[in-house]
Amino acid sequence: MSEPAPADLLNALRGAIGDRHVLTDPGVVAPYLTERRGLYAGTTQAVLRPGSTAEVAACVTLCAGAGVPFVAQGGNTGLTGGGVPQGGVVLSLERLTAVRAVDPIGATITVEAGAILETVQQAAEAAGMLFPLTYASRGSARIGGGISTNAGGLNVLAYGNARELTLGLEVVLADGRVWDGLKTLRKDNAGYDLKQLFIGSEGTLGIVTAVALRLFPKPRSVGVAFAGLASAQAALDLFVFLRDRADRDLTAFEYMPPFALDIALRHRSGAVQPLAGEHGAYALIEFSSCRPGSEARHDLEAALNEALEAGLIGDATVASGGAQANALWDLREAVPEAQTREGGSIKHDVSVPLARLPEFLERANAACLAAMPGLRPCGFGHFGDGNIHFNLSQPVGMDKAKFLSHWTRFNRIVHDIVNDLGGSIAAEHGVGLVKREELAHYAPPVALDLMRRLKDTLDPNGLLNPGKVVAPAGTTA
Repeated sequence: MSEPAPADLLNALRGAIGDRHVLTDPGVVAPYLTERRGLYAGTTQAVLRPGSTAEVAACVTLCAGAGVPFVAQGGNTGLTGGGVPQGGVVLSLERLTAVRAVDPIGATITVEAGAILETVQQAAEAAGMLFPLTYASRGSARIGGGISTNAGGLNVLAYGNARELTLGLEVVLADGRVWDGLKTLRKDNAGYDLKQLFIGSEGTLGIVTAVALRLFPKPRSVGVAFAGLASAQAALDLFVFLRDRADRDLTAFEYMPPFALDIALRHRSGAVQPLAGEHGAYALIEFSSCRPGSEARHDLEAALNEALEAGLIGDATVASGGAQANALWDLREAVPEAQTREGGSIKHDVSVPLARLPEFLERANAACLAAMPGLRPCGFGHFGDGNIHFNLSQPVGMDKAKFLSHWTRFNRIVHDIVNDLGGSIAAEHGVGLVKREELAHYAPPVALDLMRRLKDTLDPNGLLNPGKVVAPAGTTA
């Protein structure tokens, strides 16, 4: 906890949202102060739990009037410290959970920011539609956080990031006013596209309270396969080969190095080796089809047989049904948790132009191993959209804290290569605190100036999630 808020402010907040929704007890507040990986522990004067957009606006108005900063928080599943409070109050959106509207004809769903991602998916499915945004924390992550970080996940290849899936927003501004941009139009060029300012801004420009999202037809058939390859370059060759044949039916192409598969098999209960023998790289592939009469599994099997004859793959298995498909997907989704069981992990969420992914992996692996022999690089992830989670597991037997003390050094090694290849140091997890100084180091001065001007314009008193994303002028890593 930080210094207590003035009693008159707390009393006013209790009057606005109810006494039981203004939390100050240290034991109750504690879960709101740390992020998922335990890298940061914050402080707060109180946790506020408004139950409507009007109550969010009332809280913001009162806090702004008192000069007290506020940080919006959803499921607190972020990976960069963006939701960790640094004083002020936490505005938890966990009570804003309503599904306001589902429109199968317009293919849209409108939900409040505190809705759990999995709940949004289920509401779409109940209407016979698909909401494709998905990632490992879907059972606890809230949609407002996904919008505020421009989340990506497993289906970006086919459907895009959160930005591409968002049609409209409702946002509480820094002074408590509510901007109602909650339209479901596909085309709207009436002035600036204001919603784009708030998507990916991590709550530093406004607080998203509701969102209108795109839906898609549910696939009639899905095929999932796991392929063994010679190298990352072979994975790229296979991806291009399959994309040319399947086009939009290629809905996922996930990359795993041997180390990632090894630890998934070691630490995931019930996991089974999907292929005989060893390979230099692996790919999890998904085909989906909405066309009547099309069978995605057969199409995928035929494409892989063709790839095998062309020498692009060493071996592959195609799931015969849903249970096997889920088991293959589980191998991929098990990797982050498996890494935690291998000790300390220094994580990088980066993207580079697709054609340069093999070069990035080769250079980054070599550079990191040269810097620390015995290190276990684990570059895995969303190969098809150029996004790699380049994580570094500590050498066996090394002290975890000592290893993690090298985080800044490895940031420079990895991010210098990413920058040289024309990539991004923040692909889908956001900037938060973890990469704030890195952004200041790598972003062009003009870009940083524009970001700071936007922040100053929309939040002139610096009360919205202060200290996150954009570092003060003059700050470098």
